[in-house]
Amino acid sequence: MITKNIKFKNFLVKKNFFNIPKKIKLLLEENNLILKTLRSSYKYSYSSKVVKKFKKYQNLTLIGMGGSILGSQAIHDFLKYKIKKKVTFINNLTNKKLENYKKDKNLNLVISKSGNTLETISNSNIFIKKDDKNIFITENTNNYLFNLGKKLKAEIIEHKNYIGGRYSVLSEVGMLPAQLMGLSEKKFKQFDNLIKNKKFINNLVRNVENTLHFLKKDKFTSIILNYDEASENMFKWYQQLVAESLGKKSKGLLPVISVMPKDNHSLMQLYLDGPKKSFYTFFYVYDKKSLKLRSNQLLPSMNYLKNKNINKIIYSQKIATEIIFKKKHIPFRSFEILKRDEKSLGELFTFFILETILLGRALNVNPFDQPSVELIKKETKKILIQV
Repeated sequence: MITKNIKFKNFLVKKNFFNIPKKIKLLLEENNLILKTLRSSYKYSYSSKVVKKFKKYQNLTLIGMGGSILGSQAIHDFLKYKIKKKVTFINNLTNKKLENYKKDKNLNLVISKSGNTLETISNSNIFIKKDDKNIFITENTNNYLFNLGKKLKAEIIEHKNYIGGRYSVLSEVGMLPAQLMGLSEKKFKQFDNLIKNKKFINNLVRNVENTLHFLKKDKFTSIILNYDEASENMFKWYQQLVAESLGKKSKGLLPVISVMPKDNHSLMQLYLDGPKKSFYTFFYVYDKKSLKLRSNQLLPSMNYLKNKNINKIIYSQKIATEIIFKKKHIPFRSFEILKRDEKSLGELFTFFILETILLGRALNVNPFDQPSVELIKKETKKILIQV
């Protein structure tokens, strides 16, 4: 167990060559501004009055790219059973027309740290309607979206300049949307409890050490075997966090999301008998509600499915796969989430953020920048100016 909410099985490899305990001690002692956003004492750049003012809107549209929107989408999908509002995410360039909300007023949340993100500017131009109410979360600089927000008389909330998009999920960027969806912001903030939890810290340290060991062995593909449909966007958030933070100086990890159990019938053969260049993460969430099979319609040959539901079948497949992986000496870790709520998700966000920063420190790369991505942005602008 990591906490009472998360059952965790770590990699079986035991390597202690990387001095991670010292690195985590230094990280927790330094004045790291990113870690401040994880704390319950973090001061948002919006007030409770803003939440109260906009909470009445039943139609929310979030417009952003990458880390500006992935965290909110992860929160929404993981906790959808708690959310009573209609929430739409515009997270890529698309020619698809959105549903036109005519009965109720729509609230747009436009999020971009720089305020100059090409895709977010384009989507804002297309999808913001005349009668919509708007909130812009961006830096307080002379950027495009800041100026557009002023022109539209929108609520403008500061995106702190030291918070990169992929690390922003527990800051204004993720917590204001969460509150507007009717979720509890305070319950997400588990950092202060977790860093006092010896099991959490020990598992985190060992997890980072083993990941570094795999990298030394030229295993750089991290495959997530996700058995929870509602967690797909959480792992898209995780994918960006890891890839963009660590992919520098010819180093890094390639996180690949595998949809289970569907991929048993497409990719599992490769995972089991293909090149041994990967390590794996199993992920499962216990849910009380599940569709039950109709026992009276089962043929005798499938009697073992009587009184079974979909969750039990999926969990059986997960355990079976772990057994086979263990027999074949394929490295894996396993997360089983015992309760689907804000606290569990906050614990996962914290674990993955700390894991990524520590890996960056150990690999001697800056986990907070993304210099090469900027090259494509500049080149795209040149081409658009010319055509």
